[in-house]
Amino acid sequence: MPHFCIIIIRGLKFMVLLSRSNLNVNDALGDYSLTLVDTLDTLVVMGNISEFKRAVQLVTDNVAFDRCTTVQVFEATIRVLGGLLSAHLLIKDPKKLFGDLTPANYEDELLSMAHDLASRLLPAFQNSSTGIPAPRVNLCTGTPVNLVPETCTAGAGTLTIEFSLLSRLLGDPVYENLARRSVRSMWDRRNPRTGLLGNVINIHTGQWTGRMSGLGAGLDSFYEYLLKSFIFFGDREDLQMFKEMYESITKYLRKGRRCRDILGTSGRGPDPPDHTPPPPLYVNVDYGTGRLANHWIDSLSASFSGVQVLAGDLDEAICTHAIHYSIWRKYDFLPERYDWKTTQPSVLFNPLRPELVESTYLLYQAGHQKPFLLARWQRHLEEP
Repeated sequence: MPHFCIIIIRGLKFMVLLSRSNLNVNDALGDYSLTLVDTLDTLVVMGNISEFKRAVQLVTDNVAFDRCTTVQVFEATIRVLGGLLSAHLLIKDPKKLFGDLTPANYEDELLSMAHDLASRLLPAFQNSSTGIPAPRVNLCTGTPVNLVPETCTAGAGTLTIEFSLLSRLLGDPVYENLARRSVRSMWDRRNPRTGLLGNVINIHTGQWTGRMSGLGAGLDSFYEYLLKSFIFFGDREDLQMFKEMYESITKYLRKGRRCRDILGTSGRGPDPPDHTPPPPLYVNVDYGTGRLANHWIDSLSASFSGVQVLAGDLDEAICTHAIHYSIWRKYDFLPERYDWKTTQPSVLFNPLRPELVESTYLLYQAGHQKPFLLARWQRHLEEP
């Protein structure tokens, strides 16, 4: 990865420094053509089959993982491993729902690359007494020396789908077993009073070093993968964990009135129509006490309304989605963090996250006329 790059805008040159110390950027990018791999399946969805075949050839010809780069286990799994596996499955689809996607002379190279990458991620699990993986590995040497032995809940709990798919395609249970062991290890450490999880855990001691529980950064995809893993593989344990987690979230994080009181029993509007109560809000709390931890929500929590759609809780999904939709309407994008008490952004940048897009798509597909209710509540939601 270069240490700097030159950007030319309207004839003017700007040098952008890329610091070695910026772990969130460097370790996420990984020096392995991340965006190219991550967007292979997008080309299929957009109907550009010729470009998909060309991109697959570029990946197989130019991307390799035999490099001494430190990467985030979470990012490498969901974006690179997931990108390789999804593209491979699309190519091998016997029904050919998107047409013939097979590049010339394709011999399962993407699956072989996924196997190679996953094998290089395994050292993250090897020295953990809890089964929870380290957050980073070096693709050559394994777990980095002097690595802080802490990981976020989402980072260690969002491996099940990719690792399980790889195991089943290879006929090797090792990858799935490791991913599921990590999820169960954190699940067993949820608070006995609230049933909630913290957001950061020590992989050796199993102690929560981050006490905040919420729907956003550090936790969001843990819930998502419990439900999606059940949808993919039909494991009843995943569904049961999700149901119990959803009950705890509803009890301790959710504030405000019931959605049925807001949307009305018919789903067409409030009863009576002249009353518009405030929408519900999922707040951040202390995982052990359930007490309010702060006054902000972040853009990653926009994924939860999509999870609610998949869970069949459509009325609640509409109300949850409406909060983020109203913020987006106000600023034309979602700020990374929004203070719901002051009604102002507290972290101003936006890294082009897809969570609100996915939730909106899922709600549109499942809700029939109900997405049109979003416009009905826009005026109220944008008021201070």
